[in-house]
Parts: sequence; C-alpha cells; structure tokens
Amino acid sequence: MKSFEDLFQELQRKAAAKDPASGTVRLLAKGRHAIGKKIIEEAGEVWLAAEYEGREKTAEEISQLLYHLQVMMLDCGLELKDVYKYL
Repeated sequence: MKSFEDLFQELQRKAAAKDPASGTVRLLAKGRHAIGKKIIEEAGEVWLAAEYEGREKTAEEISQLLYHLQVMMLDCGLELKDVYKYL
C-alpha cells in the first residue's frame, strides 16, 4: 500500500525520467489544461461514487483524484510542503 508521500516521490521519479511509456509523463506533456480537465472529471466521479456506488468505488475514485492532483502539483513545481502549510 502506498502513502500520499510515496506516490508523490514515485511521480517525481517518473517525471524526471521522462519515459514516454509513462502515463504520468504523457499527461504532463499535455499540459495544465489537460491535467485540469482530468481533475474535474475525477472530482465528479468521486461525487457520483459517493452518492451511488459505495465505499470501495468511492475510495478508488478518490485515489484517482489524488493522483491527478499530484500530477498538477508537479506541473506547477509544487512540493508537498507547499500544500501542507495550508492544511
């Protein structure tokens, strides 16, 4: 099981490696607009899962939203500490 911090470190490594086979690298290459659209999509899916699909599906959708939020953090040059200071 991965933690939020583990995922961010993994995504940082993938972004630095620039492996074209990586979905993270491909999404970063598409830019902020594409990443933002995925965040909006995943947020809607979280809501729908919470309303209609139960705990497991909701947890899955939340994990996908967290992933896309971290990709946006990478695109914006943010570190975890930049976000944590507002929690």
